[in-house]
Amino acid sequence: MAKLSGKDWTALKKKLAKDGRLDKFVLGEPEQEYVTSRGMDILRLHATDFVNKRLAPENPKNDGRQTPTKGHPVFIAQHATGCNDRDSLEQFFGIKKGKELTEAQVNKIVDAILRWIEEHLDD
Repeated sequence: MAKLSGKDWTALKKKLAKDGRLDKFVLGEPEQEYVTSRGMDILRLHATDFVNKRLAPENPKNDGRQTPTKGHPVFIAQHATGCNDRDSLEQFFGIKKGKELTEAQVNKIVDAILRWIEEHLDD
């Protein structure tokens, strides 16, 4: 099970900052309450499910429009971390389109989503 290392997270954050994503997305009070009431283990399950259903397929349905920008903390974090569609995954993670994501790739994406959420809980 591949994890996102601290070095990889730092490099990703630099790319995201350059793109303006880190300043554009925030967790509002309802999203923060959602996270604190359910906990990170439940959020990991949600994030894994969303990534597996919406990003992992070789050619995801509605690619480029499959991830809402609100309604769930994971959706917001997906946009903030460049994990919202296959073009963004290619841009920020170097994961080429047209091939199903591996379990290791899914785990790295989920780690990025959860790290962003953890860092933005008190903002």
